[in-house]
This record gives sequence, C-alpha cells and structure tokens, in this order.
Amino acid sequence: MSAPRVLAVADEVEESFWTDRVGDLSVDLILAAGDLPFDYLEFLASALDRPLVFVPGNHDPDLGGFARRNGLVLRAGFPSEWPGPSGGLNADGRVVEVAGLRIAGLGGSPRYNGGPNQWTEREQARRARGLVRRARRRPVDVLLTHTPPRGAGDGGDDADAPHRGFVCLHDTVRRLRPRWLLHGHVHPYGPRPPDHRLDGTRVRNIVGAHVFGLGPEVTTEAL
Repeated sequence: MSAPRVLAVADEVEESFWTDRVGDLSVDLILAAGDLPFDYLEFLASALDRPLVFVPGNHDPDLGGFARRNGLVLRAGFPSEWPGPSGGLNADGRVVEVAGLRIAGLGGSPRYNGGPNQWTEREQARRARGLVRRARRRPVDVLLTHTPPRGAGDGGDDADAPHRGFVCLHDTVRRLRPRWLLHGHVHPYGPRPPDHRLDGTRVRNIVGAHVFGLGPEVTTEAL
C-alpha cells in the first residue's frame, strides 16, 4: 500500500487553492495546524472530498466543551452551533484514526494575552500527558501541533514569548514516537525552512500549503 498523501496547511491562506485549481490535487487527507479561516478549510474539504483533521491555533475561537449527541451539537448540555469548520475533526488533545493514519493533536500557543487556545508551559505539559494516556502507549504516525517544540522550528531564544516552542513536546515525541510532527505558528520569511529531527521524528513547518507523502521517502510538491 502506498503512503498516504496529504495537503498540510497552516496560518497563511494559499490564495490559488481557494479556487477550482485545488481540485487538481490528488491527496488522501487534509491536515490543518491552526490559524486559518474555517470557511477556507471547509472549501478545501468540500472541493477535494477528503477528510479534514485540524488543531486550533491561538487566533482561532475556543472550541472546547462541545459534544455531539443524537445528531445535535451540545455545549454545557444545551444545543449550540458548532463554530469550527463543518465536517472537520478537531484532534486537539485526542488521538484519531483517519485515512489509515493514527494522528495525535495538540493545538494552541504559549500564553501571552489570555486569549483562547493559549497555554502556559505547565498547562500544555498537563494536556500533553493526557494525550499520551489516550494513545495507550501505542505510537502514532503524525503529531499535529500548532506550536513547534522548543528549539526545533521555533523562533529561538531571541523570539518573543508567543513564538518560543513548548519544551514539553520533546517528551511527547519520545513517548508517542511519531514519524512526523507537523506544526504552524512560526511564519518563515524567504525560503522554506528545512525540516528538523527529534530522534526518529521529522519536524516540518507547514505554514502555507504543502503536498507530500507521509512515507519514509519524502516527496514534496512545489506550490
């Protein structure tokens, strides 16, 4: 079986994909790492007719506390309107299986102004431990995050606090052993940044739009 091909997106809209051109892509899955308009994500999922798995970024609304029961969306036990992308699967704090892949998600950024989807290092570490428990000590194929690990794709020591990576993601990678960690949040300027390595995990900044296979041999299309 060939490796699944993904369209991975985050933070910056690829304007040419918000057109009929996106239908020319051949992918099995859409992965979104946050801070994109939800109607853009809905368009991608509809135009490609492929599943969409996402985690929220620090500029996205609070998606916590929602549940589905008997076809209804509930929040605090009352019917509510789901504010996320229609048909999208929110993987934040969860392990989901889609298109033959086990995907673990951890959204949000370091806390800087008290907005939604912002976490202190301690809070994110607690969320990460919960994610590892939900994985039941089984490895995952992809760890989908909004913010990168500290020192592996973040802004470095000279960056402002919101753009420093989470230290706790190093332990999460060791425990979940993903083949890939895909993140956004850090906007590159100029050429795309190279992938990083954390032990056997390939860490990739997917700001913008990337199309590639998730197998051991990496194939990335220029967009």
